[in-house]
Amino acid sequence: MVATVAAATALVVGLAGCSATTPATTSGAGAAAGAGAATAGATGAAGPARASDADLWPAGAGFDYQLGGASPVPDGVTVVARDSTDEPAGAGFDICYVNGFQTQPGAVWPESLLLHDASGGLLVDPGWPDEHLFDTSTAEAREALAELQAPVIDGCAAAGFDAVEFDNLDSYSRSDGALDLDDAVAFATLLVTRTHQAGLAAGQKNTAELEARGRDEIGFDFAVVEECDLYSECGAFTDVYGDGVLAIEYTDDLRDTVEGLCSRESTPRSTVVRDRDLVPADDPGYSFARC
Repeated sequence: MVATVAAATALVVGLAGCSATTPATTSGAGAAAGAGAATAGATGAAGPARASDADLWPAGAGFDYQLGGASPVPDGVTVVARDSTDEPAGAGFDICYVNGFQTQPGAVWPESLLLHDASGGLLVDPGWPDEHLFDTSTAEAREALAELQAPVIDGCAAAGFDAVEFDNLDSYSRSDGALDLDDAVAFATLLVTRTHQAGLAAGQKNTAELEARGRDEIGFDFAVVEECDLYSECGAFTDVYGDGVLAIEYTDDLRDTVEGLCSRESTPRSTVVRDRDLVPADDPGYSFARC
């Protein structure tokens, strides 16, 4: 398997890695927070302790989720998440999106590291049929997958991002029983350890069922959550990460209105409402509002 990993690394990084650019000098939580500012998730009044000593953003910072393409940063926003193939926004705190538990469309991975269905075909995510699930069922496979993801993580650091968000942590729930939550925890722990070694914070994506295991066992520093208001599960994340929760709701499936969302005490302070496809600002389908 080591030979297979070595042969595939260049293909995976070329399709899924960050571009290697000079780190932005304006990036970083310190620039956004200022001296002595309360920081999300810090020990004490600002919220529960984080898993590492990584600096985050000021509590209640404005947030935008730009996975569908980079846009000018809206006024008041200092935390921006972008795909690993985009440049960081440089507005304060930059998060690098990495598809941690499934393949990106078009990326080439060794089939031995992907899940197969009963007929021997590759298992796909029903919601994203061009994405295949990683096989995290064994320690050997997890180590090989983490080795392939390491250059992507390093690319995020080289580009000037402050953190990595690992998507599809909940892929085990779409594995037809081949994987379980413990498999996800074991693999996530490898990814987070590697991320901290690169000097970056690490973000949990969704997966409320992790409860405190995400912080205490895996080592996540913050959480990026979709539609926690819609599904009434925001407390599962804020109870663990305090103000270190970045929340996204979508215009096509709000519980009521933006005003209603932002008035609820359970809504994380750093919440954005976006169009479902997260298109750039110059697209007619673009929508942005924040609490």
